[in-house]
Amino acid sequence: MTNLPLPIATPAVKAEILDWLDRFAACVREVDYKSAYPFWHDDIVIFGTYQELVKSRQRWTDTQWDNVWPRTAEFRFDLAHTEVLASADGSMAVAVTPWGSQGWHPDGSGFDRPGRATIMLARQPDGRWVGVHSHMSLGRGVPQDSHGKRPVKAR
Repeated sequence: MTNLPLPIATPAVKAEILDWLDRFAACVREVDYKSAYPFWHDDIVIFGTYQELVKSRQRWTDTQWDNVWPRTAEFRFDLAHTEVLASADGSMAVAVTPWGSQGWHPDGSGFDRPGRATIMLARQPDGRWVGVHSHMSLGRGVPQDSHGKRPVKAR
């Protein structure tokens, strides 16, 4: 039995998803929840470092974002090594992407926080991409806790 080829995104869809990732990462770096909200469906279902399963963007913000974004810095997706899969009709896409950020030990010394993410996105009727599922995890051996204390720019 032969598998069909992977549903690799067209160059146009891939460019849209890479742009989405880059713009969302800027919200994380700014600790700007308010600007990040439109990137995600209100009823998103996620897995994360601090929660096994979360349903709703607000619960995700309260349980995951608040435990990570203010305590880290310099978050970026590695766009050069991101793979994007997409449905043939262009209504769904999946980004499989490495990411990195800066964390801090309790003594204030910094450490690299590499990780990876799988993000499922759905195209809305107006053409925007909205995240409907996210699973982000740290790389092996990376400390789970970071002790930064940056303010939230906007809720």
